[in-house]
Amino acid sequence: MHRQLDYTKITLKASFNIVLLATLSATTLAQSVPKEAQKATKAVRPENIESHMRYLSDDKLAGRKPGSPGFELAAQYVEGDFKKLGFLPKGEKGTFRQAVPLRRAQVREDASSMVLIRRGSNELDEPAQALTIGRNFYLSPQFGQAVSEIAAPVVFVGFGVSAPDLGYDDYNGVDVRGKIVACFNGAPASFPSTQRAYHGSAKQEVAAARGAVGIITFSLPTDMRARIESNAPRNRMATYRWTDVKGQAQRTFPQLKVIASMGDSTARTLFAGAAKNFEQARLAASQSQPQAFPLNLSVRAKTATDINDGLVGENLIGLLPGTDPKLKDEYVVYVAHLDHLGISRPTKAFPNDSINNGAHDNASGVAINLEVARLFTTLPKAPRRSILFAIVTGEEMGLLGSDYFASNPTVPKDKIVANTTLDMPFFFHPLLDIVPYGAEHSTLSVPVRAAAEYLGIQIAKDPIPEQVVFMRSDHFSFVRQGIPALFVKSGSTTGDSRDGTKLNLDWRATIYHTPQDDMNQPFDWTAAARHAQLQFLIGYLTAQADERPVWNGGDFFGGKFGK
Repeated sequence: MHRQLDYTKITLKASFNIVLLATLSATTLAQSVPKEAQKATKAVRPENIESHMRYLSDDKLAGRKPGSPGFELAAQYVEGDFKKLGFLPKGEKGTFRQAVPLRRAQVREDASSMVLIRRGSNELDEPAQALTIGRNFYLSPQFGQAVSEIAAPVVFVGFGVSAPDLGYDDYNGVDVRGKIVACFNGAPASFPSTQRAYHGSAKQEVAAARGAVGIITFSLPTDMRARIESNAPRNRMATYRWTDVKGQAQRTFPQLKVIASMGDSTARTLFAGAAKNFEQARLAASQSQPQAFPLNLSVRAKTATDINDGLVGENLIGLLPGTDPKLKDEYVVYVAHLDHLGISRPTKAFPNDSINNGAHDNASGVAINLEVARLFTTLPKAPRRSILFAIVTGEEMGLLGSDYFASNPTVPKDKIVANTTLDMPFFFHPLLDIVPYGAEHSTLSVPVRAAAEYLGIQIAKDPIPEQVVFMRSDHFSFVRQGIPALFVKSGSTTGDSRDGTKLNLDWRATIYHTPQDDMNQPFDWTAAARHAQLQFLIGYLTAQADERPVWNGGDFFGGKFGK
C-alpha cells in the first residue's frame, strides 16, 4: 500500500502546520508521490493542451458567450472529450449538463438619474446638482424591481469594511440605518492578501446588514484598475444573477435601493463641508485607518432596470469514480470556466477584430484540465476518492456557473472535500514558481507543497495583492460553501531578465478582455504542461489521503464559511 498523506496527523492548527511543513524535507515530500502518479505526470502532452486551446478559441466559436451557438460548440467539444476519456455523466437527467437559470438586468440610462442635494439647501430656491450618468456615475441594476427610487443622507465609511478580527471597522460607532453609505473601493493594504480580497468585495453585504439603503463606491486616485473611466464598457453591460427554484435572484441585496459607482472628480465634491476633505480621507485610507463621518449632502436616485428571465447557461460535469469502498463517495472537484465575452463592438484599438476569443481567459484553463483528466486515465487504478471535472459557465458574468454548482451540486455537498480551479494560469514564461491562492487557509497546503517539491517548483507570495485575485475566479464559490479550495497561478520568476510581475500586469493592461487574447500570443507550452502535472498531482494526493482536507485552526475563511 502506498504511503498516504494523513491530514489530521500532519496538521490541525495553522501554527503547527507551518512548523511541521518547515521541517519536512524535499525528499520526504517527494516520497508522498507514488510511482504510478510519477509515471502519469510523465505522460503529459503539451500538444494536447495547444490543440484544445486552438479549437476553443477559434473564431467560429465567436467568443463562447453563454447561450450562443459558439458556447454550444464549446460544450459539445468538452462533452466529446469526457466521453472519449470514459468519464461518466454527472450532470442532470443522466447527461453531462447542468442547467443554470439566469436573470438578465440592465439599467435604462434614459430613465435613471442621480442628484446631489446639499444639506440645508431648499430645492425650490436652490436647484439640486444633477449628475450625468456615464460621465459622473454609473448605476448597477436592481434585480427585483423595474424602478427603484431613494432619497437619503450620505455617510462616508472609509473602505466600507468591518473586520474586527483584524482590528479594523469603518462602521464602529456610526449608525447608517436608512442612509446611503459612500466608500472607497478596495480594502486596507495592511490586511493579508486573501482577507483584503474578501473584504474589498463584501461592501454591499456589509452595508445592507448595517441597515443602509444604498451604496456609492469610488476609487482611490492610485487605483486605475477600478476607476469608472477604465471600466466604462463593462459598467454599461447587462448584469446577470442565477435564480433559485422560487425564481429569486441570488447574491443580491434588495435593501440597497441604489448601488452606484462614481468618478474620481465627482467623488471629491461629496466631501465639501464635511469633517474631512477628500485628500484627508484618502490619506487616512492609505494608512489603513478606520474612518466614518456624515457628508454634507443627501442623494436622490432613481434606477430603472430592464429585467429578463429565460437565459439558461450550462455547466459540464464529468466523473471518474473512486475505487475505495468508503472514500469513493467523496469528491475532489476540478473547475475551469468555459465562457468568455463573445463579440464586442469594434473600437479604435481593434477596428478589424471584435471577437473576444478568450485563448488565455480561459480556453487555457479548460485545456489544461482536460489534459489533467486524461492523465488520471493513465493510472493503473483510479484514485480512492472520486474525481469530478466541472467545466462551468458564467464566470465572466460574476462566477455564476460555479456558484450555482457549489450551491446546487449534482453530488452531495457535504461529500465535496476540495476544489482546485484553473483560470488564466499565465504560461508566458517557464513555470518556476507558483502562487497557490487559498493554500494557506487549509491542509491543502500539504499536497500543494508535495506536488511543487516533486516538480521542482517554488512557492511564492502574492506579487499583486492589489488585484484581489483570490476573489476573482470560481474557486471562491466553493470557499463560500465551506469547502477548502485552491487557485494556482504562475509566479513571477522567469529564469531570465524578464520581470514576471511586469509581464502579468502589462498583459492585464493591454490584452485582458480584448480581441487580442487569441492564439497569436507567445505561450510557453512546456510551462502549460507543468501546470497540468501540478494540477494532477495536487488532486491525486488529495484523493488518496486518508483524511479529507480541513480548514486550519482559527482560519478566517474556515471560521466564516466552514462548518
